[in-house]
Amino acid sequence: MQNHHLKITFLGTGTSTGVPMIGCDCAVCTSTNKKDKRLRSSVLIESLQDGTTIAIDTTTDFRYQMLRINNRRLDGVLFTHPHKDHIAGLDDVRAYNYFQHSNIPVYANTLTAEALQRDFYYAFAENAYPGVPRIDLHLINHAPFQIRSLHVQPIWVWHLKMPVVGYRIGNFTYITDANKIEEQEKDKIRGSAVLVLNALRQEPHISHFSLAEAIALANELSIPEVYFTHISHQLGLHAAVSKQLPQHIHLGYDGLVVYV
Repeated sequence: MQNHHLKITFLGTGTSTGVPMIGCDCAVCTSTNKKDKRLRSSVLIESLQDGTTIAIDTTTDFRYQMLRINNRRLDGVLFTHPHKDHIAGLDDVRAYNYFQHSNIPVYANTLTAEALQRDFYYAFAENAYPGVPRIDLHLINHAPFQIRSLHVQPIWVWHLKMPVVGYRIGNFTYITDANKIEEQEKDKIRGSAVLVLNALRQEPHISHFSLAEAIALANELSIPEVYFTHISHQLGLHAAVSKQLPQHIHLGYDGLVVYV
């Protein structure tokens, strides 16, 4: 880990339905390969300098994702967008409130903040009921900000017509649920050592990059190490698809740890 500054743990790498998908008996959903079992997409970022730990999104599977890696610390949550598979687990930050004796800072754009305040209204009530999640909501825009030792640069991308926020932290960039990135935002990604990017399936999709589109973008940006996430069962078996990828591009999988 010499010269590394961040530890990245892939908490989940699946699309909104997860893999396997309920009721499906395709080859991917019935695979016995652990790398074909995908919870909803999220990563945990830990500073190797001072231990600052932040999650990107609190998925539907957030509680189990944190339990299975035995995570004990959370210094903040970065939200990408308001779709349920990315925000549904926010209530489970209560455990961190209890053990850390503090509120949890969360960072979101206006659209996502409105969804959080609507879906978790009880956490924002003036006279909140005892035991609700205690969070400090911070609105973000294009300006960078700091979470303890971590410098965070928002990157605005498009999920069809919905603005989604990606994040660059040091030399690590995370982009999910996108199918278009404007040139000025691509410039914020360039120079990253590691890029995580969504690649939903083989066929084109209205609001997500396909595998071919994700590969083309990764090559355009000249990122030396790339991992794909937000993967559906339609992409194919992990082992088979991995063999088709360029040497510097990989399929992410649940539990993968990368140092940056």
